Amino acid sequence: MKDRQRLLSNEQWALVEPLLPLPRRRADNRGRPQASNRACFEGILWILQTGAAWRFLPKEFPSPSTCWRRLQQWEEKGILVASLANTAGGTGPRGSAALGRSLSRRQLRPGQKGGSAVGKTKRGKGTKWMVLVDGEGVPLGVRLESASPNEVTLAEATLQEVRVPRSKGRPRQKPERVIADRGYDSDPLRRRFRRRSIDLIVPYRDNNQQRRYEDRRKLRRYKRRWIVERTHAWLGQFRRLLVRHEHLLSTYRAFFYIACLWITLRSCF
Repeated sequence: MKDRQRLLSNEQWALVEPLLPLPRRRADNRGRPQASNRACFEGILWILQTGAAWRFLPKEFPSPSTCWRRLQQWEEKGILVASLANTAGGTGPRGSAALGRSLSRRQLRPGQKGGSAVGKTKRGKGTKWMVLVDGEGVPLGVRLESASPNEVTLAEATLQEVRVPRSKGRPRQKPERVIADRGYDSDPLRRRFRRRSIDLIVPYRDNNQQRRYEDRRKLRRYKRRWIVERTHAWLGQFRRLLVRHEHLLSTYRAFFYIACLWITLRSCF
């Protein structure tokens, strides 16, 4: 059997390894030895990147059932969320960027098999990606919802998903400002963000009467929205996310968190 593919560098794996629990061993030490976390993690990355079915996982990785069970265990225990929180906002040479700069919407993916968090749109059925990123495009908060609800109703819930721990050398958890597109143009939403001491930078729609009083100086920051669009383009490179094959939202969400974690690791090294 040829050597297994190495999808992560040793430096990247050194950041992930402490965050994953060691595989359980039987008390009597009988049976086959457990597959390593790194082998399973890279097998999951291979599926995520190629979009292939589990049965096509190359033999140099652990078995498809082993990788799938490990993915489910990490998701159920909240390990993937904690891993993203611990690697975002403060790791690596580029991790000192300010927290939470852009909030994006759209990115509807067809849920071919239905399931939870799959809603109807004009283009069919889909699951909506809500992603909060920092100034370098590193995902800080992720929320997956049905495609039906309006983005304005999901903005605050997405902000709550930011779990970057506060410690020396890390930015504060609450962002000073959030940049979003016109889909978030809502005066009540602006007031709610203002009560949180967050400046919501969103251009007014043409039919909004407040547009005449708009402070154009703040909109100079709006040109940085391309950062979150670039992050969505990065996420679109993971073929397993482009079409939702998973009936369970937890499985699809696990893949999404690993994709965000991989983007974070690539920004660090």
